[in-house]
Amino acid sequence: MNQPQTQIVNGSQTVNQPQTQIVNGSQTVNQPQPQIVNGSQTVNQPQPQPQTVTVTVTRSPAMEQPAPVSAAPAPATPPPLGEHLRSPELRAAMLVQQEALQGARDYLRGQGFTELLPPLVGPVTDPGGRGAKALDVDYYGHPYKLMTSAILYKQASLRGFPRLFYIAPNVRVEPEETATTGRHLVEFHQIDVEIADAGREEAQEIAAGLLTHVTEHVWTTIPEILTGLGRMEADFADIRAGKYDVRTHDEAVTRLQSLGHPQNPDGEIDWAGERILSLESDRPFFVDDYPKGSRGFYDREDPERPGVLRNFDLIAPHGYGELVSGSEREADYATLVTRMRESGENPAKYAWYLKEAREGIPSSAGFGMGLQRLVRFLTGFDALWQVSAYPKLPGVVTP
Repeated sequence: MNQPQTQIVNGSQTVNQPQTQIVNGSQTVNQPQPQIVNGSQTVNQPQPQPQTVTVTVTRSPAMEQPAPVSAAPAPATPPPLGEHLRSPELRAAMLVQQEALQGARDYLRGQGFTELLPPLVGPVTDPGGRGAKALDVDYYGHPYKLMTSAILYKQASLRGFPRLFYIAPNVRVEPEETATTGRHLVEFHQIDVEIADAGREEAQEIAAGLLTHVTEHVWTTIPEILTGLGRMEADFADIRAGKYDVRTHDEAVTRLQSLGHPQNPDGEIDWAGERILSLESDRPFFVDDYPKGSRGFYDREDPERPGVLRNFDLIAPHGYGELVSGSEREADYATLVTRMRESGENPAKYAWYLKEAREGIPSSAGFGMGLQRLVRFLTGFDALWQVSAYPKLPGVVTP
């Protein structure tokens, strides 16, 4: 199958390809899906029902005034499970989730991706970050882990499935203090995507196109559910038109420090800082170029800028925070071993994965989009437990 190729351009040009564009400037696109370009260009492609939109991405500081979050504050913990399952709020959220999954599958299959069912246990999993831990499983006398993320399996699958995605269940034992953030669950799902022979820009285009398509699909199919939850269609106009901002990690840190927030310049944007940036934005935005050491060993270091990773987050506006995290992947065997050791990981634990790398894992880029975070953003609820049928909060023992 011939797949559409990403093009990054300084200046302007004409491209015939089914890709959305993220631009410093503006352009015309025949479908609301973003591509990242310095300059402007016209994209012409045949579509069954073409729609002309203007795509504008601005690399600039966030807006001065925070936009309000529409959802009322949620209780700190869920009600008893039976009561929760009978609530009209959960039913509305599950109807939105159902359509979001339908829209995601339609979009990704339309872009040439194959859906695989992910593994649930394995000898190793994503080593995680920010204090999250994996649960141990006794697998016939062998110490296995429940998947916190199937990212290593995505990479290993690329030789047979160069464009793949999962709807992946994950289990992460988050620190107990995250129970009150509204953004963490122990059990959650991701729309996990991986693209062989792709760079960061193509992964960002797919991530932005996915969010745009899902948002359009949900507003088109069940607008009465969203309006019944108090959501305003105008608040999603930029996303439906394919408008996304871009900034670097350094720019985000500078902005937060200018607001008096003590953001560590060598780490991930912390949860409080992420919320500040999200609240003062009216459209989703990418944060690129996290520093080495702030993310996993599989995030590729920029060969032209040592110490900078070729990765990104996609942050939702209005206080809803991170929806997507992704990167170019490191695929070189020797570099992976070095990066594992630098991050305190024992390469021997990753023997099966390193065997695949030695035999030749394709270079790739990919991302995970949090399903519950996506549904929370679409519905406007205050906490992730409100959009999960069987919520498990960190440190809270529930059925």
